[in-house]
Amino acid sequence: MATQGASRQPKYQRIADDLKRAIKDGVYAPGDRLPGENDLMATYEVARMTARQALGVLRSEGVAEARKGSGVFVRAFRPLRRRGIQRLAKENWGAGRSIWAVDVEDRQLVVDQLEVGVRPAPDLVAAVLDLPQGADACVRSRRFVLDGKPVLLARSYLSAELVAGSAILQEDTGPGGTYARLAELGHKPVHFREEVRCRMPAQSEAAQLDLSMGTPVIEICRTAFADGGSAVEVNEMVLDSASYVLEYDFDA
Repeated sequence: MATQGASRQPKYQRIADDLKRAIKDGVYAPGDRLPGENDLMATYEVARMTARQALGVLRSEGVAEARKGSGVFVRAFRPLRRRGIQRLAKENWGAGRSIWAVDVEDRQLVVDQLEVGVRPAPDLVAAVLDLPQGADACVRSRRFVLDGKPVLLARSYLSAELVAGSAILQEDTGPGGTYARLAELGHKPVHFREEVRCRMPAQSEAAQLDLSMGTPVIEICRTAFADGGSAVEVNEMVLDSASYVLEYDFDA
């Protein structure tokens, strides 16, 4: 039965499975060039489109990446392990450390495309932050690039009135970031809620994250709550799904 099931697989999928098995077995190491379309056509006696589709499967799954004019290579980028609970612990940002320090370890992280401004909050965000419709929010947008690879887009919303005059309205929020500044304002986050879903990216998101065609993104919306249950921040994040492992470690 298994053989019959395998025989019904499209040819390009069988080729892709063979290549993934070879990568797993160490035949092709991270950074190695994979057989090109001509090689696959000759080896498997298939049309160019079939060979192209097989390599496309590996690219869409984040196993391989195309380099213009050079071919398709085994992806050398090491996935980022996002420790969902540890990274938000007060012992990190409360001590002046970035919440990213838990994730990146000794890897090179760059934040670019940073924009900070004040504009009317979207209706859904205003409702979460308990703001009147049309009220101003401080909006912080940025992109995170790890080891030269864009991995995440983030946009945070906070009440403009709440953070007026603070470093939250500056590009550099200082040690401990936004949460440490909120604590100084008397609105220390004590509880977080994250909603996670997968979807295909918008064209602009795919361009900003340099995604291969067919690669989905992970969308995470995090709300930070202060004492009394009031929401003080809404952070909308878009992650390259091929760059992340989401880890949640908690007691039973």
